[in-house]
Amino acid sequence: MMLHGIRVLDLATLAAAPLVATYLGEFGADVIKVEQPGSGDPIRGWGHQRDGVGLMWKSVSRNKRSITANLRVPEGQELVRRLTAHADVVIVNTRPATLHGWGLDHEALRTVNDRIVMLHITGYGLSGPKRDRPGFGTLGEAMSGFANITGEADGPPTLPPFMLADGVASLNAAYAVMMALYHRDVHGAPGQLIDVNLIDPLTRLLEQTLLGYDQLGLVPTRAGNRWDISAPRNTYRTADGRWLAMSGSSPALALRVFRAIGRADLVDDADFSDPQRRLARAAEVDRVVADWVATKTLDEAMAVFDAEQVAAAAVYDITDLVADEQLAHREVFVRVGDHELGAMTVQAPVPRFSDAQGRVEHLGPRLGEHNAEVYRDLLKLTPSDIDDLRARGVL
Repeated sequence: MMLHGIRVLDLATLAAAPLVATYLGEFGADVIKVEQPGSGDPIRGWGHQRDGVGLMWKSVSRNKRSITANLRVPEGQELVRRLTAHADVVIVNTRPATLHGWGLDHEALRTVNDRIVMLHITGYGLSGPKRDRPGFGTLGEAMSGFANITGEADGPPTLPPFMLADGVASLNAAYAVMMALYHRDVHGAPGQLIDVNLIDPLTRLLEQTLLGYDQLGLVPTRAGNRWDISAPRNTYRTADGRWLAMSGSSPALALRVFRAIGRADLVDDADFSDPQRRLARAAEVDRVVADWVATKTLDEAMAVFDAEQVAAAAVYDITDLVADEQLAHREVFVRVGDHELGAMTVQAPVPRFSDAQGRVEHLGPRLGEHNAEVYRDLLKLTPSDIDDLRARGVL
């Protein structure tokens, strides 16, 4: 496996930070999930449950080993410091002041292991006037500018019904960890602290908003599924009550749409063929496309668009998604056996390499399931040591 030999201590909870450890574990890193005794990571109780088992936990904590340590007591803190000596990466999302009080901040841990790469994901970042505020992905989606430009023109700012800000932050953080490891292992540098928040990564994707404001003084408003750099670009309802999405992002694609729907006359009309002039008439373009699509079933419309190489796709619900032949061919979803649920279908690792493969060896473990093996193998604790720590509430 590509990351064989890399050990990660996942001290974080909920979504963004633990997802980074999940990605690393899919490609061979040994991920040790450190949880609070008794309760564990709150994501265990988050979202859908089956027979009292959290489904999100099962997926997000795939391939991880679960141990417990009470970080609120000195003995639990000392266990983590000792584990840090055997780790390459430590992932946290606790407030900086709390970590400092526990003696588990970067300054403290690098005295134990100066090669440690520490990732700290917070709501607002480790510096600035809002650094100590609690933060969640919803706030990142609001403050990044995403919610303000998402939704219908006459509707409210719209939040996504999934963890968008957490997911984008986790992807940024995962490649940051790999860069820090490369810098350490290839260039002989020490480990370092990586500071990621839930606002900056999503803001980084909203380039058009910033550039238009900085250079042209534009403040965008909500426009539904339209985007002011492309037309046609929307979702369109078919005669059988289904929906398809279309993008005319390149000049050639837009002209193909007109030909496909029998409006070749628009190809010769500069108001519609010229990209910038067409944007000024985006509402008219939408009406022309919508009127044509409304006369066709989804299958009929897609047959025409596929034949004309128009960039269009059906809007899938989850049943369509898992049944799609393209996704099935790429094995986007995998069925994994589990000792609590029997089996569960989850998303497979996303990056595809020519000479390596990500894997899901097991789903999220029971709380503290790997206490004995981790503390025995890494810290040389005996069974009686572990029993004593457990009896005193340290494990």
